[in-house]
Amino acid sequence: MAMTAYQARVDRWISQFEEGYFHPLTNLARLTEEVGEFAREVNHRFGQKPKKPGEADADLAMEMADILFVLICMANREGIDLDAAFDRMMIKVETRDANRWTRKPTAP
Repeated sequence: MAMTAYQARVDRWISQFEEGYFHPLTNLARLTEEVGEFAREVNHRFGQKPKKPGEADADLAMEMADILFVLICMANREGIDLDAAFDRMMIKVETRDANRWTRKPTAP
């Protein structure tokens, strides 16, 4: 599914409500909160900070999806086409970092 489809799906859901999209600063706070929840789980799983006894694992995929949802809300509010933005970003990375990393050998 293209990002455009995700953006349309989020817009259909948000459009049901009088409040509409949150203000950019509110969304930034929400994004920061969601990234913090993701960071906490990553730190527990892979970092040096163990979970408290009996504390359940969070769902990493859902934490990532929460971040994506808020980013889509922000893009929709500002009229940003995430497909176009992602394509531009990949061209930048593919150009800038074309020879930065060690390539895997190609199969014969």
